[in-house]
Amino acid sequence: MNEDVLQRFLLDELDIRGAVVRLGPAWRQIVADRHYPEPVSRLLGEMCVTSLFITEALKQSGRVTFQLRGTGPVSLLVVDCDERLNLRALAQSVEDIEQGTARALLGDGQLVLSLDLSSMRQPWQSVVPLEGEGIGDIFEHYLGLSEQLPSRLFLTATPEGAAGLFLQKLPSADTRDPDGWNRVEQLATTVTDDELISLSPDALLSRLFPEETVRVFEARSVIHDTPEDWDKVRAMLRSLGREEVEAVLREQGAVIVRDDLANREYRLDRDAIATIFDETPPTLH
Repeated sequence: MNEDVLQRFLLDELDIRGAVVRLGPAWRQIVADRHYPEPVSRLLGEMCVTSLFITEALKQSGRVTFQLRGTGPVSLLVVDCDERLNLRALAQSVEDIEQGTARALLGDGQLVLSLDLSSMRQPWQSVVPLEGEGIGDIFEHYLGLSEQLPSRLFLTATPEGAAGLFLQKLPSADTRDPDGWNRVEQLATTVTDDELISLSPDALLSRLFPEETVRVFEARSVIHDTPEDWDKVRAMLRSLGREEVEAVLREQGAVIVRDDLANREYRLDRDAIATIFDETPPTLH
């Protein structure tokens, strides 16, 4: 798969909206050199796809961070996405892990949503217990609570790509066609993982809903853009204090700062550390 795209659509005569996501290069960048076990990579990929669906639907520009925290072999899944559909993600787990559902691998835990909109003074956070077996089930439950609209998610992820189909029943759907949601839901359940990965959004929608009127909107590109941020690293080290940072320097010969969400490592030698603490930090006005 060589595209990173989100394609929104509307089943015009049924008042059912949805989207298709296909991730290739961006997904491969996210997991590059991380050596996640396959079950962990699969869960993280499915969560990336789901986060795109939710972020793209925001009515205001902002950033959404989802965390799945658990007590099982997978202790943490984090996906961060902003209005540019810029994805960052990480996972924490034990090394020796077997196949299982999201619930089996996460154990008891929580879904934490942090929403930071341009119109808000501080981020808003929501915490709900994990309900359901798969990533799709967990987020369907969350959307049912938060938006009170029936939603379905069909997700898949491999080391080479991640993809998904999202459907949501709008409030007026039953007045348009009392059987519309049930019919579309049943058609969507026939989708296979291979079709999600291999078919273009247009081909997938034509295959699933050949007799429905599908209005397709302009596709949006998904990116994985993680430029270096040395100012942030220097500010963090200043906050720790010179004594603590130089203690690490004496012990390890260098100070290594790992930004797991961006999958980036910063290495600072003795001269770089001296420069941080000898230079005058910028004054805030």
